[in-house]
Amino acid sequence: MKKRKLSFLEIWNMSFGFLGIQFGMALTGGFMSRIFQTLGAEIDAIPILWIAAPLTGLLVQPIIGYMSDRTWSPRWGRRRPYFLIGAILSSVTLIFIPHSPSLWIAAGFLWILDASINISMEPFRALVADKLPGSQRSYGFVVQTLIIGVGTWVASSLPWMVSKLGASDSAPSGVLPASVKVAFAIGAVVFLVSILYTVFTTKEYPPEDMEAFEEEKKQKNSFISDILENIGSMPLTMKKLGVIQFFSWFAFFTMWTLANPALTEHVFKTPAPIESAYDMAIATQVETYNIANTAFQESSNQVGKYMGIYGLSSMVFALILVLYTSKRRINRKYVHMFSLIAGGIGFISMYFIPTPEYLILSFILIGFSWGSVLSMPYAMLSSSVDPKKMGVVMGVFNMFIVIPQIIAALGGINYVSKLFGDKTINAMLVAGSSLIIAGFCNFLITNKKAITYQTNEE
Repeated sequence: MKKRKLSFLEIWNMSFGFLGIQFGMALTGGFMSRIFQTLGAEIDAIPILWIAAPLTGLLVQPIIGYMSDRTWSPRWGRRRPYFLIGAILSSVTLIFIPHSPSLWIAAGFLWILDASINISMEPFRALVADKLPGSQRSYGFVVQTLIIGVGTWVASSLPWMVSKLGASDSAPSGVLPASVKVAFAIGAVVFLVSILYTVFTTKEYPPEDMEAFEEEKKQKNSFISDILENIGSMPLTMKKLGVIQFFSWFAFFTMWTLANPALTEHVFKTPAPIESAYDMAIATQVETYNIANTAFQESSNQVGKYMGIYGLSSMVFALILVLYTSKRRINRKYVHMFSLIAGGIGFISMYFIPTPEYLILSFILIGFSWGSVLSMPYAMLSSSVDPKKMGVVMGVFNMFIVIPQIIAALGGINYVSKLFGDKTINAMLVAGSSLIIAGFCNFLITNKKAITYQTNEE
């Protein structure tokens, strides 16, 4: 079926739900480690507490992709039912996370939240490929990235914003301050509302051959065998993109898990206080602990604000690409290469900056990488696979996102960081090195159809 070109507004509407998804991801990415530290986690234990994110992605996304490929409702379409279910579950969980009374309850909520976000996120990737002709694929994924950038910027700054509006940054030992609780509640509302906007403003194409579609659904092949078949038959371009994805997502997982402890300690000089180092039976010791804890919470708000810059930067990056790709073709390979290298330089610069203000420059460069990571690999992939299996292919492709995160969580970050030394900030050197390697791996991509749109592409 030849697909018509969509207007900017139509592409915006079908992508708008990603604003909410990114609110959920940015709040967890920017503040989950802070929550873990507040509840007593040691720095070396933080990555393993994050293992929920990649494991749920590894399990949930291929399954949801497979199911959404085989779903059709005249009223709700193919992908939209999954958007809605994921949004409801995510919004409820976001409200409860900052009220966690213990470390393991917080880690459990992270499992639920990540599974719920994955239910919504995978079908959004497939929807762009479902609805857009080949000539608009880069454009569509870049518009999606523009919305993600807005979400990252605003959500990462939320605790700082609500703190400026009067919410407290002080709290007793083991309790999250009001600024974090209010920020997560706002994120829950935005998540649900933005998904509902896409659900009610976007229509989907029905299967081209409804009779064949129904017959395929009746086949007794299990989704596991189908997924394994797709893994075994993945195109060479997809495997090469997987190498790039491995190093890219190892870097960003390192940032999400350890940027807050690294920057509060190395740049702001206000590390999280360890309660066992204080005699909480002595009033002066309690006061000293509370002062140190409030300083850590305030610095964490600042780290979140600066991390929001990478969302703003990726938004500008995406806006430039939106304007350019609406009229012209781009070389996806080289755009992705130079963007990843720029982000690597941004991470490495954190080790050397003299004052916190310079974090703006670091995160601007990281934003170029983030904008590209969220668009270019998917644009290259969607031009190289069977459109009838777009959902399950996008789910399988997610393996190249979650496997590096699992490796990082199971000790990869700690091991590689120790090669640079014992300081927590060394994790950012690891992230930078990994992104630069990912950038140069783009030389592996040789498929011309993946690199740039061809006139015969539908």
